[in-house]
This record gives sequence, structure tokens and C-alpha cells, in this order.
Amino acid sequence: MMGLLYYSSFLFFFFFFFTLSSPSLVSSSSPLLPQPELVVHQVHRSINESRRNLGYLSCGTGNPIDDCWRCDPNWEQNRQRLADCAIGFGKNAVGGRDGKIYVVTDSGDYDAVNPKPGTLRHAVIQDEPLWIIFERDMTIKLKEELIMNSFKTIDGRGASVHISGGPCITIQFVTNIIVHGINIHDCKQGGNAMVRDSPHHYGWRTISDGDGVSLFGASHVWVDHCSLSNCKDGLIDAIYGSTAITISNNYMTHHDKAMLLGHSDSYTQDKNMQVTIAFNHFGEGLVQRMPRCRHGYFHVVNNDYTHWEMYAIGGSAEPTINSQGNRFLAPDDRFSKEVTKHEDAPESEWKNWNWRSEGDLMMNGAFFTASGAGASSSYARASSLGARPSSLVATLTSSAGALSCRKGSRC
Repeated sequence: MMGLLYYSSFLFFFFFFFTLSSPSLVSSSSPLLPQPELVVHQVHRSINESRRNLGYLSCGTGNPIDDCWRCDPNWEQNRQRLADCAIGFGKNAVGGRDGKIYVVTDSGDYDAVNPKPGTLRHAVIQDEPLWIIFERDMTIKLKEELIMNSFKTIDGRGASVHISGGPCITIQFVTNIIVHGINIHDCKQGGNAMVRDSPHHYGWRTISDGDGVSLFGASHVWVDHCSLSNCKDGLIDAIYGSTAITISNNYMTHHDKAMLLGHSDSYTQDKNMQVTIAFNHFGEGLVQRMPRCRHGYFHVVNNDYTHWEMYAIGGSAEPTINSQGNRFLAPDDRFSKEVTKHEDAPESEWKNWNWRSEGDLMMNGAFFTASGAGASSSYARASSLGARPSSLVATLTSSAGALSCRKGSRC
């Protein structure tokens, strides 16, 4: 009703405004009355022009991250604006927003101790903030883990960039990292080697796990619009006190243990971990851990779960899991319909863990076993953004994964 009144008032205003200021709208047979069809046409044209000027209204999807930057056809000239579009617990991750642009021109990784200028490894170890982009399409096979320094953005927009076939990304004891628009797959273990982590230091690395993205004591990290699959261990793991993390708009496929958040049941420093998992598509070939949580606070919101074999969301050591507005499509296996898995504890313990499902869409027999207190106050530290209705999940996640962005046009 309010919308109708607003529109009527808008039309009334234009009726008089264009009567006085636009003689061409006045009928020759009745000089005091405008032609109604022309007025309505003018109103619609004005509304549409306003929408175009606002930008986001003309191509908005309802995904708050994408609607912040994807409508801009000049995104390539405004790359660092992406850093202002983060949401959730990792929203303050500025990456290399306040630094220079570094262009990766060489896909090689020749020496993990003395990296060559122009390579990705040379870029990520620098001390100053850097926004790292790629000159062209490339596949980077790393010799050892890519150990990042603080205040870095890896931005794959405008090129098809694959990190695969070797060790992958390690974010250890650093802060303010953005990884966006990269294909990360077929990651292997590395280690028993010297690796440089800054211009002034390199050290001995033991055998790594083989994660796609490994967070170890890291904070203010945002992983967005990446495509991840088929790694040795986890696709994205966050352990040893990592916190202030957003994992958004990613497309994950073909992997067993997708995401581990929290090192172990005994590592209580993870009690302060806060992770937002939003707008991701958990797709074909996934088995479990989407995510598996320990100790901390986890907001799982507006994700699309189309495949799992064992379970989707699990945890141990009393994590708080706030599941809102997700879509869960259970597999046909009648023994794998449950979304949740309370691990390593008897029901007498896990019945007190705060796990809730609010506004989730359950399909093909999917069900969520809630536990703990139902009061919203129990989830205050596991709430990081407003959930959209689960009926919109298909739209919100339709562009999950690395985007095909080309200069001069919208992504």
C-alpha cells in the first residue's frame, strides 16, 4: 500500500511539473491537461535513469559483496575498492588496499629463498602493502608453500589464474590478507626446505599439510570468489588462533575434508575464533567438513549445499554454529540425510552445544539436529551479517567461484 501511495504521489508531482515545464506534453485540444501516456512514460524514464545513475540498482543481485563492486564497468581502474566490500567477521581485512599495484609477469617459481622479481612469490613476501594482479592468464606451480606477508591482496580478476600442482597458499602469523578470483586445486605437500617469508628472513619449513589455503595464527583474512578442489588435505583450513575471517562466494568441489576451523579439541586458544561462511556453493564430489568447527563462533549463512556424502556441518569441543538461510539438498543415500554431525562427544555433552538452524531450506529429506540454548543471545558472537531468505540462495550463489572478468565490462 505504501508503495502504491508513493508511486501515486510521484506521478502527481510529475503531472504538474511537466504541465508547467514541458509544453510538448500538453494536448492541443486541451491546453491545460497533459497527455497521460506521455507523463507515465516520462516518469518511468526518470526512474530508470535514477537507477542507472545509482548503478547497483540496475544490476544488483542481492549479494551485498558483489553488488558493492561488480556493477562498475571500470572495476579494472578501481581494483582496490574491492577491499571496502568485505562483510562478516573478516570485513576489516584491507589487504593491499593502501599500497601499490604489483603486476605478476612471470608464472615461474624458480627459487623459494631468492624469488625472482615479477613472480607471485616475490610479490607476497614484500613488507609494504601490495595489491597483486596478473599480466595474463597463467598456471603457477609452486615449488614450496607460498608464505604471505601482511597487507597483501592476490587479485585474479581479468585473467584466468591457477595455483595448482604443488604446495599452495600459507597465511601464517600475518594479518590483513585478501585472496580473490583464483583457481586453487590439486595442491600437494611441500616442506623439508628453506622458504623465504620476507625480504629479511627465510627459514626451514617442515612438511606441510597440502591445504589449498592454510591459515595459521592469522587474522583479518578474506577469501572470496575462488574455485577450490582436490587438495591433499583441506581446501581452506584455519587453526592455531586464527580469527576475523570471511570465506565467501567460493565454489568448492571434488574433495573429501573441505574445511577445518580449529586446530584440535585440546587447543583452547581457538575459543575466540570467529568465521563467516557466506554465499559459497558446496558442490559435486564433496564428502564432509563444510565446515568442521572447534571451540569458536561460526556464522554459516546463505550458502548452497548441493552435495555431501557424509555430512555438511560438523564440530566438536563445544563450538557455536549459527546456520541461517542456507539451502541443504541431501544426497539420495537414506543414511546421509543429516546436515550435522556432533563429533567426539556423547549426546549428554553435545546437547548443550549451541547449534541452530534458522530459515534454512531442507530438501530431499535433509534435516539439521539443533542443540543448546535457543535464545538469540547465545548466538551474539556468531552473528556477523543479516541473512537473506533461503529462497534467494540460488541467485546469491549463482556466480560463486572465480569470475570471468574482462577489462571494460562488468564482471
